[in-house]
Amino acid sequence: MSAARYRTELPPPSRAALVLGLYGALALVALLLSAGRGDANIYQLDEDARTWRLLLSPIAGVALGLGVVALSRWAVARWSVARALHTSFRDVLGPLTSREIIILALASAVGEELLFRGALLPWIGLVPQAALFALLHIGPGRRFLFWTASAFVLGLACGELAKLTGDLGGVIAAHFTINFANLRFIARTELPPIGAGLPDPEPVEP
Repeated sequence: MSAARYRTELPPPSRAALVLGLYGALALVALLLSAGRGDANIYQLDEDARTWRLLLSPIAGVALGLGVVALSRWAVARWSVARALHTSFRDVLGPLTSREIIILALASAVGEELLFRGALLPWIGLVPQAALFALLHIGPGRRFLFWTASAFVLGLACGELAKLTGDLGGVIAAHFTINFANLRFIARTELPPIGAGLPDPEPVEP
């Protein structure tokens, strides 16, 4: 018998697996960069930070994240460029399950914060790491430039938060809060065409 009859085709990797692979690679690069600089503790930027700072760090991060989410909703309700970006993301991402949203939000938060705020911030400084963070957030077209600019501002804010708290707990919490809330909003909310007025967005059942 031909060996081809026994050959089984592997299924294509799931979107969750691709996400975990991508951000896992970013985390690995971060760990290698940090180790190469002789910094064994990539999570804690300030080794002398007191325990109360480490405990309050995630709370500060969630507060920052909720503030950014509120600004995002405000922008979508009032700016055509934000509404166009929302629609573009719906087209690019397609349907997202709750599991995929959680995996994408958590993986991106950990992977990106380890690299940009954990490995690069102490090495190259606040503005350069924010610029590189923005370059990672370049989309397929000019309509995504608003996203890129927003990522630069967020990179500055997260960098300052990491320096203030002395660890990555706050920025990981902020990043997860923003991505989780905004991905759910994008996946479940279809906006009317631009120019059709600005009624309240109506959620679309997953």
